[in-house]
Amino acid sequence: MKKFVFFSFFLLLISCNNKKLTEVVEVPLPAAEEKLTIGNPDDVKADEGIFELKKLPYDYDALIPHIDAATMEIHYSKHYLAYTNNLNKALASEEETDLTIEEILKKLDMKNAALRNNAGGYYNHNLFWDNITPKAGGQPKDTLASSIKRDFGSYANFESAFKDAANKQFGSGWAWLVTDETGKLQITSTPNQDNPLMPIAEIKGIPILALDVWEHAYYLNYQNKRSRYIDAFFKIINWKKVEERYKEAIKN
Repeated sequence: MKKFVFFSFFLLLISCNNKKLTEVVEVPLPAAEEKLTIGNPDDVKADEGIFELKKLPYDYDALIPHIDAATMEIHYSKHYLAYTNNLNKALASEEETDLTIEEILKKLDMKNAALRNNAGGYYNHNLFWDNITPKAGGQPKDTLASSIKRDFGSYANFESAFKDAANKQFGSGWAWLVTDETGKLQITSTPNQDNPLMPIAEIKGIPILALDVWEHAYYLNYQNKRSRYIDAFFKIINWKKVEERYKEAIKN
């Protein structure tokens, strides 16, 4: 319990005839730090459209201390919600609306900025929410662990390379672990809301692990210390989900 601290301000009234203390006024500091009200992710609703808002599989405060509750709420209920609604608005003028989000990204007209930014933002965040979970981290197991060792030499080499890609991504963007068309694992990064499924991607592949390095993903808690946020990400990676995505990717 924090103690209240009171400052006593002595009001001195100086008379022309004499100088004396006439009054003591006690002014307390605020009684307590204002509490931040955190909402419920289940209360967030997207506008009606083709693509639905992905349900966040944990509460906003579930990832503390690695990601704070305020960041998660703003990230999910403001940024992600906006990408979802704007994607559906962008698709309203498109002829082909029965495609999956992956199909939309693969055949995307890169000059269509509204679709590029919002389809990317929608897909990227869907993957990011699944990639992190409370009480996770550690290292992958089974098939994925073997493939990481095969393609990077060791898990330590992979972690170092992934962190390096995330740290060196200039400005807003993403770091990725993907499975390319030969089944090999590769690390890459993309600016803004681009991703490895898009025609413009330097390294194309099926994303299985995504790290959001936009400032809105970490700045409240880490400010400009992106590397600390990246280190924290490795403590909450949901390797079970990443393994599932990897097995699905190499099966197709």
